[in-house]
Amino acid sequence: MIEFRKYPLILLSVLFLSSCCFPPEQDIVKIAISKESKNYTSWLSRYEENAEYYNMYDMGIDSALNVLKTCDGLLLTGGEDIYPAYYNQIEDTIFCGSFDRYRDSLEFALIKSALENKIPIIGVCRGQQILNVSLGGSLYVDIPQEFDTTVVHRQEDWRNCYHKVFIVDSSLLRDLSSVQYGMVTSNHHQGIKKKAEQLKISAYSADSLPEAIEWKDDTGKSFMMAVQWHPERMDTLHLLSAPIARKFLDEAWNFNQNRNK
Repeated sequence: MIEFRKYPLILLSVLFLSSCCFPPEQDIVKIAISKESKNYTSWLSRYEENAEYYNMYDMGIDSALNVLKTCDGLLLTGGEDIYPAYYNQIEDTIFCGSFDRYRDSLEFALIKSALENKIPIIGVCRGQQILNVSLGGSLYVDIPQEFDTTVVHRQEDWRNCYHKVFIVDSSLLRDLSSVQYGMVTSNHHQGIKKKAEQLKISAYSADSLPEAIEWKDDTGKSFMMAVQWHPERMDTLHLLSAPIARKFLDEAWNFNQNRNK
């Protein structure tokens, strides 16, 4: 009788623990990536393991827009030059690198839909540039040709292309990073020339080239931030990388939870 009674007690304890004491299963946060590479998914995964990523580039535009409506955040990644006709400098294509006209069209459509649906957005390198252009700004087609500077923004060995950026006071980026300046890695030959009216610059390089953007007034708008440097290539704890990823993921989680209420 003694041995017989022990087993039901053990079984009840296991059942109680499995049904009452373990935390409930979390929702999955879904991140749309305009053109995916392992660097970007690895970057975000450092700070949130419970996420799914969707490569918009491999879909047709209509399909990508439908998938975006199920996502909680949009990441616009680095890549080819934006076709200069979009900011009225078509005559300067000689100074450009390669184009991807499909990607331009895809990202403009994704940005428009994300803004309309108040989906959080983060941009990196080209991602900052296309956000600025999509909202009415323009770019330097080629920094070496149009912008006199001693700052090296791009070199053949991009892994060692570091320069200092200065963070603007009273900006969200300053609040997130808690630093006035820092060293970042970049790899670009284009940059913001005319800022879109709705945006404000939140960081500059030493030559006064805009290095980060955010909303001038975020009233009634969803989260949006972009940087010209490559935070996905920087150290896990870097104050101009980790807080940006965490903030974007937090905003995506909040969007997820509010939508599922």
